Amino acid sequence: MADSSDCASCGFRAKYDANPTSVLGRFWRWHANWCPGWKDYMLSLPDDERRDIAHRYGMKKFDDQTEDRR
Repeated sequence: MADSSDCASCGFRAKYDANPTSVLGRFWRWHANWCPGWKDYMLSLPDDERRDIAHRYGMKKFDDQTEDRR
C-alpha cells in the first residue's frame, strides 16, 4: 500500500504544515493517528527520514519502530 500511497504529497498534510490549527490540518493530524495507509507509509521510509517525520508531527509511536514491528 505504501508504494502507491500519496501520503508524501497529501493536500491535507500540506494544510497541516502551513497551519496546524486549520480545520483541514487538524483533520489530517487526527486521521494520521489511526490511518493504516499512513502507518504503512511511515514504516516504508528509511529510519532517519521516519524519525524526522515522527518528530516533526509528534508521533512517538514511529520514533523507534522498524520494519519488522508491523
